[in-house]
Amino acid sequence: MTVAPPHPAAAARRLPLEGVRVVEFTHMVMGPTCGMVLADLGAEVIKVEPVDGDRTRHLLGAGAGFFPMFNRNKKSIAIDLRRPEGLEAARRLAASADVVAQNFKPGVMAKHGLDYATLSAQNPRLVYVNHTGFLPGPYEHRTALDEVVQMMGGLAYMTGRPGDPLRAGSSVNDIMGGMFGAIGAMAALMQRGITGRGQEVDSALFENNVFLVGQHMMQFAVTGQPAAPMPDRISSWAVYDVFSVKDGGQIFLAAVSDAQWQTFCDALGYADLKADPRHATNNDRVRARPTLMPVLRERLAAHTADELAAIFERHGLPFAPIRRPEELFDDPHLQATGGLANVTLPDGERAGSTAQVTLMPLRMDGQRLPVRADPPRMGAHTTELLQGLGYTPEAVAALRDAGVVA
Repeated sequence: MTVAPPHPAAAARRLPLEGVRVVEFTHMVMGPTCGMVLADLGAEVIKVEPVDGDRTRHLLGAGAGFFPMFNRNKKSIAIDLRRPEGLEAARRLAASADVVAQNFKPGVMAKHGLDYATLSAQNPRLVYVNHTGFLPGPYEHRTALDEVVQMMGGLAYMTGRPGDPLRAGSSVNDIMGGMFGAIGAMAALMQRGITGRGQEVDSALFENNVFLVGQHMMQFAVTGQPAAPMPDRISSWAVYDVFSVKDGGQIFLAAVSDAQWQTFCDALGYADLKADPRHATNNDRVRARPTLMPVLRERLAAHTADELAAIFERHGLPFAPIRRPEELFDDPHLQATGGLANVTLPDGERAGSTAQVTLMPLRMDGQRLPVRADPPRMGAHTTELLQGLGYTPEAVAALRDAGVVA
């Protein structure tokens, strides 16, 4: 199988994790996100897949974007871990790693001799990152999903209307759990540079979710009042809401300080509201919301969303159009700042076609971290990697003929 040439968008510069080898035994979103972060930062990330490919390559519906989103800048090796020869190859590959990442159920990696205790006995410098549902404790053997921990961790309660818990509209815990795994891996690598020893890192969905709702827990600790779901919350600011406007449009508008309120009134010609003593301070306006908001909704409904956006932008006031994800491909800011990069899709009906993928939301040395390699085809680097581990071409061919690798 031919290996794709370096991605044309790859920048000719050294990246922070260049020279670090990561071997990931991962699937779905959480573990692959950790590998993607490390890969974007320059690490050589090797994705170990089953010989019939990672299942996310062929998911439908909401999962259709998982593989091409979270597996760019990686290499793929396909190994049958149920076969002794496959396990031997996987162990040799893991022994060559600086970092091993996994997100299988507890006990799976130990069964294969690919757990931290086994691998670190041979390589004390190894950093090993577990992505799990729960940190060790009473829940650790439960099967966790993003939706499961959102429900039990208070996030779905805060997102939905009262009595109607609703999961967030993205895989927030899976993605952030992978990010925390990457943060732990990088911290462990830094410490290894001092001590010479690696360590085991654990990142978990449930604990990640609890971290996300920590501000609401602290609100209760400070005020003694439970946090209300976001649709039913008592806002800290009087103008901080979505408004339905002319021609069926919607727009989010905000004025979160006394100075912004005055600017808001001046910009829209609301001299009467500005002069009203009931609206003098932000807290006054919050108390007046039951009477103020109907007035604002009626007046703002005379404008289109585009008209209001132009007014708010001209006066430096916070606003946001209500966009759908697919509309972001045409966002002028993302296009101008290089926030999207082309990749070639590896699987499915559109395999071989080009799509744009979102980059990590940071710059280093004034530049975005590039896509250096497209999401790999299944097993695209199997031969290259096995030969790098000392397998002869004949041995690789024999393993492939026997169905041990692909």
